Amino acid sequence: MRNHWLVACLLIFTGFALVASPTWGQGAAGAGTTSQDAHRDSASSSSSPAAAHVEPGIAYHRPTEREKLRNFAFDAFGPYPILTAVGSASIQQAYGTPPEWGQGWDAFGTRFGSNYGIQLITTSTRYVLAEAFREDTLYYRCSCSGFFPRLGHALISTVTARRGNDGHREFSLAALGAPYAGTMSAALGWYPSRYQAMDGFRMGNYNLAAAAGQNVALEFIYGGPHTLLGRRFGSHGHSADNSN
Repeated sequence: MRNHWLVACLLIFTGFALVASPTWGQGAAGAGTTSQDAHRDSASSSSSPAAAHVEPGIAYHRPTEREKLRNFAFDAFGPYPILTAVGSASIQQAYGTPPEWGQGWDAFGTRFGSNYGIQLITTSTRYVLAEAFREDTLYYRCSCSGFFPRLGHALISTVTARRGNDGHREFSLAALGAPYAGTMSAALGWYPSRYQAMDGFRMGNYNLAAAAGQNVALEFIYGGPHTLLGRRFGSHGHSADNSN
């Protein structure tokens, strides 16, 4: 029943995001309304911090292979998958899930490794499917202002991707399917044998919610310049260049 409530809440938030996100449904004419945290190359490294944040009206540029690799490294080995794995392992440790893994530090290490493996498979699957479907699943921070529009943008980005030369948003099979691929691999791979495919699907719902939470963190906390931690640590976060 708790799992059903989780799915219902996620659907409600996604429906809200469709209304609140200023970038949903915009094609070439509105592609520039979504900004991107820019990692500037050496030609533009002398620009001011304010100029590093791409303003509306800048044309969308598909990320290069180097940018995709850099963002994959951040998504796979950066702070968010590690923190997600620690948080999930802590909750499982508190509830003794799965009970076959017991308690103690060794059990916590097993749960952490399991959850980090789920995150790694999720990220790898998303990037592979995005490449196959020619989708851009990188996260682009919203150029809008206000808490709710930015929250809506973060939530809708969980199940959408940018496509085409204009960067318009569409529903993404890669973004939606990757969280379930990660948990299904765990349920059928290294979890106790009593776990079945339905358990993998159930855990995938939580993994999808965690992906939404990571997008919210990328939007508000740390995803590059002009975020809470980005002001302190610089622009070495998650982004794609918008330079030619």
